Amino acid sequence: MARLNLDGKSIPMMSICMIGGGGFIGSHLCEKLVAETNHKAVVVDVSSEKIDHLLDRSLPWAHRIEFHQLNIKSDSRLETLIKSSDLTINLAAICTPADYNTRPLETIYSNFVDSIPVIKYCTENKKRLIHFSTCEIYGKTIGSFLPEEFRKSLLRGEPLKLVDGGKSQRTFLYIKDAIDAVALMIDNPERANGYIFNVGNPDNEVSVKELAALMIKAYAKVSGAPASSMSTVNVSAEDFYGKGYDDSDRRIPDMTFITRQLAWKPRTPLDELLDVTLQYQHRTYSRAIERELSKPSN
Repeated sequence: MARLNLDGKSIPMMSICMIGGGGFIGSHLCEKLVAETNHKAVVVDVSSEKIDHLLDRSLPWAHRIEFHQLNIKSDSRLETLIKSSDLTINLAAICTPADYNTRPLETIYSNFVDSIPVIKYCTENKKRLIHFSTCEIYGKTIGSFLPEEFRKSLLRGEPLKLVDGGKSQRTFLYIKDAIDAVALMIDNPERANGYIFNVGNPDNEVSVKELAALMIKAYAKVSGAPASSMSTVNVSAEDFYGKGYDDSDRRIPDMTFITRQLAWKPRTPLDELLDVTLQYQHRTYSRAIERELSKPSN
């Protein structure tokens, strides 16, 4: 049975060139494309580690996914891959705010300069492009302290660091909700082309300090360790990020346009998001430790 888009039109099979498709967002998007659509994923990245489980040639979608290991900075194959695809999605970027102070030139090259050939090839070959960005384009960064460092601290049994007391407000979006939004952009070009969409979950707003408490509670349930064994510690923004780092206290993404245009709304509440994420991370981390312990000693 043919899949239909929001306007009731049949969705044609597309070959999608996914630059940076081996990363966090890209790997989840690949999973959705091969499992739930008839699109072909042409993945371009320097590593396939996060999508290796999708590349097994015995899988039913084997003919609809391929991986090309290349660096878009200097590889002539990029234009050919874009030219032979119906759509290009650019996910390649340095997107860790702590790096913006410590790796400024690399960030500029990765997020701006290296994207120019991608845009050039799409324009010259009249190919559709979905380009990812962040809410930092609106001014002071919202990205500052995300659960990644909290997650690492919990797994290592270290105190969770609250930058300037953790008073900043943040919103958090479940990756599968985000991927659903991207899938709607892919399948509804007449509604998506030429537009900028905010993708977030305003209902999941929380202070960083409150987030730390929620993550400690969720991780205690997942790991079986007492919550009393986990703690927080205050650090200054300058000590954590480096001198000159600038931050915003609060920014809430406006979902009005994407809801009207693509009928998309985030569905996953924060407590469920944290439970699922920490269950996965604890399981993965435990397996990694078991593998290390099982290795013969030298």
